[in-house]
Amino acid sequence: MGQRSTLTEPRDDVTNSAQLVMPLYTNREKVVTMIGILLVMLLASLDSTIVSTAMPRIIADLQGFDRYAWVSTAYMLTSTIAVPIYGKLSDQIGRKPILIFGIVLFLVGSALSGLSQTMNQMIGFRALQGLGAGSLMSLAPTVVGDLFTPRERGKWQGVTGGVFGISSIVGPLIGGWLTEYASWHGIFYVNIPIGLIALLVLIFTMPAIQSGVARSGVDYRGAALLIIGTLPLLLAFSWGGSQYPWFSLPIIGLLVFAVAVLVGFIFYESRLAGHGGEPILAPGLFKNRIFAISTIITTVTSMALYGSVFFIPLFVQGVIGQSATNSGLLMTPMMLASVVTSILAGQLVSRLGKYKWIAITGLVVSLGGEALLVLLNAGANEGQVTLAMIVLGAGLGFGMSLYTLIVQNAMPRRIGQATSALIFFRSIGGTLILGLMGSILNAAYLPAFQQALPTTIRQKVPDQVLRSFNDPQILLAPDTMAKLQAQFASYGAQGPVMLQQIIEAMRVGLVQGIHEGFVIGLILMALGLLIVFFLPEIPLRGSTRNK
Repeated sequence: MGQRSTLTEPRDDVTNSAQLVMPLYTNREKVVTMIGILLVMLLASLDSTIVSTAMPRIIADLQGFDRYAWVSTAYMLTSTIAVPIYGKLSDQIGRKPILIFGIVLFLVGSALSGLSQTMNQMIGFRALQGLGAGSLMSLAPTVVGDLFTPRERGKWQGVTGGVFGISSIVGPLIGGWLTEYASWHGIFYVNIPIGLIALLVLIFTMPAIQSGVARSGVDYRGAALLIIGTLPLLLAFSWGGSQYPWFSLPIIGLLVFAVAVLVGFIFYESRLAGHGGEPILAPGLFKNRIFAISTIITTVTSMALYGSVFFIPLFVQGVIGQSATNSGLLMTPMMLASVVTSILAGQLVSRLGKYKWIAITGLVVSLGGEALLVLLNAGANEGQVTLAMIVLGAGLGFGMSLYTLIVQNAMPRRIGQATSALIFFRSIGGTLILGLMGSILNAAYLPAFQQALPTTIRQKVPDQVLRSFNDPQILLAPDTMAKLQAQFASYGAQGPVMLQQIIEAMRVGLVQGIHEGFVIGLILMALGLLIVFFLPEIPLRGSTRNK
């Protein structure tokens, strides 16, 4: 493998220690490990892009529009809860075994998701897949932090951004093609060969990376409290406004219970840290101002981005009327823009050793993209959607991995825990907003649809027939639409005209729900832009030289 050297670097951490000795790995160790890590990143990002494009068809086949957001929410729920646990365990046990375990679990969940025959099975297997994804999400960027100095990581930001961009271009195309011309079940099997290659590369080539943190007992109580407190919080935001009214007893009860448990979790973790223990999520991390502000920005902006990107395919397919394949093609410009700005931001960070103005630029551009999404209506065309996505993608690229780099630079001795904590709160934000937007969509669609129906339609079409349109999933189901066309053809020459009027009303209802979600995204992005001005800036440690 060759000899390793060490580099003594200044430490700007919560314990304020003067020096940090950072191991430098050989070029071969870095290259082969990064090949495996990039495959892991490709695996995780490819899965999300393929599934999001195919989701409208999946919910139509499995009859589950009321649980539309739950397929992604279940995945994000389990992956979110697992992230800080994996991060802490990797500090104690090592990166390699935890990462390999996560890949295996992810592949098992992916294979089972492809075999789903009901919506509940899909939700359950995606939850299992999410448990594995938590390892991929937290440890891939952590390993990059282990291998390279902060300024070197800036260069890799472009490479990792390119992987996400490629997967975001290829994923929707594969997902759309399989959904339209084969079967959506196949989209989950695409992960398996990539995952097996990544698994073999990491097993046989990845060095045993240790964080330097002394091993101690696993914080099982803290992990249990975190799970018990986070689950009802996410359930409340997923069920509120759809399954139950927001101010109903079940929702209020879930929120009160979640807050009580999470407060207990904070006190327990603080007490454990005060007695020399190793908490799963140390409250002391927030004493570092850079970590605290970066976490807030990452959380609110991820809420805006997750919510917006998740509903764009639904808008394109359900409102504009494009096929699943064309929906995937429309996502391509957004991802190309993100790749370009990610590479640009990585080069700038590496050369300048500074990050604040890059972060501000990214949020300004993202805010412009959100504003363009808010302007979309039932008469929007592909060009308007594409423009909004290009601008949003450009902003997304600037901040794609910037805050991970910022936090790792500020807390070099806690790379594993700090990185996983940042990703945890980013995922919490994404999960909360998906549940909230799903509730808004379900709650807003029906009254908007009924209000948009012409009076003549109400008079001529029986109520029993109109009720079949209360579920907008029929816009995404060609077989159902064919049956409705045949039924309305029996009404005579005016039948097809009436059906078209009903479909237009349905699109108005769908637009109303999605529009309200886009407005929330705009507000959150504006909040992130305001907060970023309070972000402290310290020069990135290390040099840009290659070892």
